Amino acid sequence: MSTETGTVAGSDSSRIHNIGYRSYDGVRLGRSYARRSLYSQSLRGSFGLGRSAKSKVLPMLLCGVMCLVALILVAVAIATPNMTKLPIKYTDFAIYLQAVIGLFIASQAPQSVSRDLRFKSVPLYFSRPIERADYVVAKYAAMASALLILTGLPLVILYVGSLLAKFDFADQTKGFGQGMVSVALLSVLFAGLGLVVAALTPRRGFGVAAVIAVMTITYGAVSTVQAIAWQTSSADAITWLGLFSPITLIDGVQTAFLGAASAFPGGEGPGAAAGVVYLIVVLALVAGSYAVLMRRYRRVGL
Repeated sequence: MSTETGTVAGSDSSRIHNIGYRSYDGVRLGRSYARRSLYSQSLRGSFGLGRSAKSKVLPMLLCGVMCLVALILVAVAIATPNMTKLPIKYTDFAIYLQAVIGLFIASQAPQSVSRDLRFKSVPLYFSRPIERADYVVAKYAAMASALLILTGLPLVILYVGSLLAKFDFADQTKGFGQGMVSVALLSVLFAGLGLVVAALTPRRGFGVAAVIAVMTITYGAVSTVQAIAWQTSSADAITWLGLFSPITLIDGVQTAFLGAASAFPGGEGPGAAAGVVYLIVVLALVAGSYAVLMRRYRRVGL
């Protein structure tokens, strides 16, 4: 027995102290706050914000390249006498710079998801009031938003430059709207595919190589086969070959529905009927990417 309050029998030095622990009685922010926080942190991380200076170099450089090209096009349009429109259509900009976009998603998609898998930090997210669907939605939305910033900001520069050059307002506004719809669809598609490929391996280097293969090498392969089909007078095959590369899928959709000029050999993209097939494939890939990500993170145990 103890002879002194808080003193255990047989020990003169053992005491129980009341150090004032109290239960938390503040506001519990819940799942929505956790989801928004994960989204904002992932979006900032896509541009290296909140990370080391080294992590900022590549994403900021790629974004700078996109904007610099847009500024050069605006300067050419303003400096050239009697020019009544931009040297390039809004819908063509992302197609021409698809290599830069592919490099961005290849570098940032593994950074967004592979590190969580490699260092086994995903279970820590799920120990909070956040579910697997919240994690997937936040990561997907953040990557799509980062790509939309990367591809949409140059279009804004082109649009403002065209207005400063006093080009036709209605024509430029229509073209700008079509371009934004195109890059929004591209951002959602590329984000889904990039995250799926990156989430298959916890190794960032393998993820980078795999995303480059899916985004860039497929475009080169499809373009080569399309060129061969054009040279061998197999023009009908060109349209359907475009279904096998992400960037040619976007090219086909915007050619069919957004009045864009096709980058396919011969300049003839899919018509309205084939365009519907292209759109269905794009939507199926987006939905499939979300489903695969959900399945992938169901397998990540606590």
